Amino acid sequence: MAQIPNLDNSPLNLTPLRDQSQKELINILKNIRGKKCLVIDPKLGGSLSLIVHTSLLKEHGVELRHLSADPIQTECAKVIYLVRSQINLMKFICSHIHNDVSKGLQREYFVYFVPRRTIVCEKVLEDENVHHLMTIGEYPLYVVPLDEDVLSFEIDLAYKECQVDGDMSSLWHIAKAIHKLESSFGVIPNVRAKGKASVRIADILNRMQVEEPVNLSDMGVPEINTLILLDREVDMVTPMCSQLTYEGLVDEFLRVNNGSVELEASIMGVQQEGKKIKVPLNSSDKLFKEIRDLNFEVVVQVLRQKATSMKQDYTDMTTTTQTVSELKDFVKKLNSLPEMTRHINLAQHLSTFTSKPSFLGRLDMEHTIVEAQSYDICFEYIEEMIHKQEPIFHVLRLLILFSITNSGLPKKHFDYLRRELLHSYGFEHMATLNNLEKAGLLKKQESKSNWMTIKRALQLVVDDTDTANPNDIAYVFSGYAPLSIRLVQHAVRSGWRPIEEILKLLPGPHSETKRSGFSSSASFDSLTGAAANMDRRSLVLVVFVGGVTFAEISALRFLSAQVCLVLHYNTACILTGTRALITRLWTCMFTCTHTECLNPCR
Repeated sequence: MAQIPNLDNSPLNLTPLRDQSQKELINILKNIRGKKCLVIDPKLGGSLSLIVHTSLLKEHGVELRHLSADPIQTECAKVIYLVRSQINLMKFICSHIHNDVSKGLQREYFVYFVPRRTIVCEKVLEDENVHHLMTIGEYPLYVVPLDEDVLSFEIDLAYKECQVDGDMSSLWHIAKAIHKLESSFGVIPNVRAKGKASVRIADILNRMQVEEPVNLSDMGVPEINTLILLDREVDMVTPMCSQLTYEGLVDEFLRVNNGSVELEASIMGVQQEGKKIKVPLNSSDKLFKEIRDLNFEVVVQVLRQKATSMKQDYTDMTTTTQTVSELKDFVKKLNSLPEMTRHINLAQHLSTFTSKPSFLGRLDMEHTIVEAQSYDICFEYIEEMIHKQEPIFHVLRLLILFSITNSGLPKKHFDYLRRELLHSYGFEHMATLNNLEKAGLLKKQESKSNWMTIKRALQLVVDDTDTANPNDIAYVFSGYAPLSIRLVQHAVRSGWRPIEEILKLLPGPHSETKRSGFSSSASFDSLTGAAANMDRRSLVLVVFVGGVTFAEISALRFLSAQVCLVLHYNTACILTGTRALITRLWTCMFTCTHTECLNPCR
């Protein structure tokens, strides 16, 4: 199955968007005649794999390389760098050019920034005295379709930059990407934002419409009726909980990147020792589309039923006379056998993780913390994890969940656990803890916790959740309804006003605006009803500023089937995955001391 997802069933026509990105890249290559070496920022490699096939690049005389500190090994006289605007990547490029000059190599250099150049990066090139040796341009890749209903802004470090570094430059990129979507699908009339970053993006978006207006008369009725912007910091409880949907668990244990997962070949039944294979995970796989958003308990049952049914069909086929039509139907079922085998192998591998007592114990403790049942039991459990030296990733995740739901820890407990962590795992993690404090994820208790009030008001804990036949989004965490998606649910039904007092208890301001230039007949009176004078459903664009989990996306898909058609976007590689928020929360965002983590340390 191809890694590039099929977009035919998208609620918006995203194919032209992808085609335009592919065309812009090919034009860059065409304008540089002859054989050339394309050196790609490793992070961008995954993004480009969702836009253009490698074979198409090679047709244009391209040798492919990944950017690293090592010199480029190529016979090409023209070298094209395709990179994000990051200082450490500039230093790699400067090192390459200095190495070539020292060897007397005569080459032409081209640097294309994605999605735009920055003064800081150009200053590095000038200081290294290589700026005059290169041609500089931009490749405006602001948004990448991960699947038919998921787009990514591919800004992995947005959360860390905003919360830890105080760098808000990513907000302009997000606003620019949304504005670019408006150029294709019309200006979005209703904007609801929650969180400092989201409110700022809404303001930037309005300024962009003034400075670079989308012509309302040419666009007609906008295809997206409402934009909901949510800061990740508004709900950091959800990403600290273990995802229990099929796609979520694949991400938890195997890490999804750019719509695929890399596995040992033996896991997928291929007997080639040491070989790894990449398994695409998108809606082009019909079986995956059917089971991706189900609770994992249900997925195992569904796969068992399908395998049993296929076995019965085979038995009937060999023991009775079949008509041509029946034979045709059976052959169609056989065509789905590779998909079935792939997901049975994958589910079996996941079961080796989900059946471990350590995972089940953490899961129980997560529910105990979310329900705010017993502070002492939770504290002692985390203390024991530290003393047993369980993986620091699991310890910190649970500790952050504990801290957030209690509005921090009492000074005595905070100092004690911090000291025990450093003694148990090493003082090299001091920077990690300091960054977690700076981001507000781990802190001393200064005020009474509002978690119980928020939990009750938004009904975040749902008893007796039916995972097989769910009637609430809480099925994605087997009883916990993601706070972020509850907010979306209220925004879709009735806007912010009915829950205004609860919103005030959550981080950051909130806003609710109607963009100018729309008559009442061209907009929706409410999100729960149909559009005025239009026989179509309202389309909602949900943007997570700082990353989103697969479980939250599953919950959004559940809502879209219940209320209205919902299209959701993320600002991290999540979903690539959303794993950028969970795994890289400790690698690129906090634990890693490198300027950029090209090889995440775990």
